[in-house]
Formats: sequence, C-alpha cells, structure tokens
Amino acid sequence: MRYTFEDLIAVMARLRGPDGCPWDREQTHASLASFLLEETHETLEAISRGDPEALRDELGDLLLQVVFHGQMAKEAGAFDAGDIVDGLARKLISRHPHVFGGTALGTPGEVLTQWHEIKRRESPQRGVFDGIPSSLPALARAQKIVERAARQEEEKTEPDFRLALEGVRQALDAASAEQTPSELVEELLLSVVALAQAAGVDAETTLRAACDRFLEKNELRGERS
Repeated sequence: MRYTFEDLIAVMARLRGPDGCPWDREQTHASLASFLLEETHETLEAISRGDPEALRDELGDLLLQVVFHGQMAKEAGAFDAGDIVDGLARKLISRHPHVFGGTALGTPGEVLTQWHEIKRRESPQRGVFDGIPSSLPALARAQKIVERAARQEEEKTEPDFRLALEGVRQALDAASAEQTPSELVEELLLSVVALAQAAGVDAETTLRAACDRFLEKNELRGERS
C-alpha cells in the first residue's frame, strides 16, 4: 500500500480532530514557525551531504509543515491544502508561457528574465525590495538585495565580475582611520556579496560549504595532533 497526498491530508485532519493528538491540536501558525525554519535548515543539510534518503525524509518534514498550516487555515475558514496546490499550479503555469503557451525561449537566462517580468506585471505596485524576508540569514538577504539592485540598472545586461572585484579592492583602498572596524567590514561584506552575484555564485551556499570544509580540515588536523 502506498499513501497518497489525500491520505496525508486525512491523517493531518485526524490529528487535529476532537479525538486527535493534544499537542497537534494546540498548535498555531505562530507556534510552528520555528519548526518550519528548523526543517528548512535540516533539508539544506541533507542536500549539502548529498544524502538522498535523508533528503527524502527532510522534504517529508517540510511537507508536513505545509499540510499542518493548511489544515489550521481550513479550520479557520481561510483556505486549505487544496487551495495551496491549486494556487501553486496556476502560478507555475502562468510563469512558464514558454512551456504552457506560445512563447519560445532558448536559455535559462531568458527564462529568468521573463519570470521577473511576469512577477512585475502581476504586482505593478510592488517595490524593488518588497518581499525580501527580514528573517533571511544576513548573507542570503544581502545577496537578494544586491541582485534586485543590479536588476534595476537598465544599462547592465550581465553582471561584471571584474568590476565587482574592483569594488572589493576599492573598499579596501578606501579604508581610512576615521572608519570603525564595523563600518569597514560592513562595506567589505556588501562588496563581496556583489562579487558573488557577478560570478553567479550563491553566497550563502558557498560560505556554508566553506565552513564545512574548514571544520573538516581542522577536525582532521586535531586527530593527527
């Protein structure tokens, strides 16, 4: 027997029902927020390890959060898991006219440009930096901000890696005695994020991998000493 998405919805409804689980029944959207964040990071960890079985389990835990929130919203008369699925399917179809419509696109870059343009048409009043969560890790948030800012430069067609690298050098050269260490590091960090953006590198993922390599290297060094 293989359970379906509908079975999962029914299980969640039972857990939240009058004869269900006391812990599940007392949860709210707010009380589950930390679990959503934790499960997201555990999923990222499984991806970084290249562990398919762990990834399957962690994605299941993420799906649980979606179903849980959907059930609570249904009880409140707001929406349900079916509405989540319907809305997502509609969004994917509308933002992929090159697949579901008559538009022809040849490269991932063209697809990304079209995606952003469709989003702009959907919400014309949306500000450049609207929708960037303040709860994002600082590095990931910085890259989102730098990416949005770069997109605003109409004359800029492709990120210039050499120009971004020069920006890092200029930040170092411009360091003055009047600058506090905090101000200097702040300027350098944003310059390095711009460098990552120009290189097509995800700064958050890259730094996470660098931390893992550093720990692995130093753990091995500790074993040898």
